[in-house]
Amino acid sequence: MFERLRSDIACILERDPAARSKWEVLTCYPGLHAIWIHKLARGFWLHGLKWLGRFTSHLGRFLTGIEIHPGAKIGSCVFIDHGMGVVIGETAEVGKNVTLYQGVSLAGTSLKREKRHPTLGDNVVVGAGAKVIGAIRIGDNSRIGAGSVVVRDVPPNAVVVGVPGRVTYKDGQRVTEGIDLNQTDLPDPVSRTIEQLVERIRTLEADVETLRKNLKEDHS
Repeated sequence: MFERLRSDIACILERDPAARSKWEVLTCYPGLHAIWIHKLARGFWLHGLKWLGRFTSHLGRFLTGIEIHPGAKIGSCVFIDHGMGVVIGETAEVGKNVTLYQGVSLAGTSLKREKRHPTLGDNVVVGAGAKVIGAIRIGDNSRIGAGSVVVRDVPPNAVVVGVPGRVTYKDGQRVTEGIDLNQTDLPDPVSRTIEQLVERIRTLEADVETLRKNLKEDHS
């Protein structure tokens, strides 16, 4: 257990430049606390103590702002950075060395008791506010841009941005117009669409003005 804890602390120190010491990580990082509360809750859950598992999970949510259902499977060295508002559903599966930023939801779409939440492979990064919805799989080493909404499977080694999420890079090669996962410089599909509409309106206005001039010339 202590070896696993040391490993989780080392992962946070490696990935977060704001972390200054092991003691700081141990005492001040709600993402680490949420993961270990989840381990306790999941232990109760797997031993048939469903209510106690849910209650422990609820306490973890109250203390950390991070909600992880005790039925969810969480791999080793998962780092939930800041974490406020993160939600991980019952049938979600999170691989090793995954990083989740604040506001991420691993959500379900079905009301049936079945696999209804996403599966994240190893080394996946999910940006702030991103929503990954349904029983889909996010391939190993993939990255989801901040604010994206992903509803389809994502291949390994891919970069996904937008609403709905679309693959912009795969295996280091650009798939469609887009950029790599710079959390401060992602394309905004809504503003891009508005810009295209404005440009179209300008073109139509110019065409209308040309027609008016031609009509005046014909009448004169």
